[in-house]
Amino acid sequence: MRPRRSNFWKVFSIPLAIGLVSVTGLFSALLGDGAWDVLSWIGLGIPVWVSVRGLLKR
Repeated sequence: MRPRRSNFWKVFSIPLAIGLVSVTGLFSALLGDGAWDVLSWIGLGIPVWVSVRGLLKR
């Protein structure tokens, strides 16, 4: 009998990636101005874009 492969990474890889991008955006918003602001807008905009795209797909 073959051992079952774990579905953990299949299930949680995308939510973990979205969480890491969000945390990066939030942290960079606290660090400073200029390029940090750009990084925070990108880091916080990607999760919003993914969410809206998922809602509009339905």
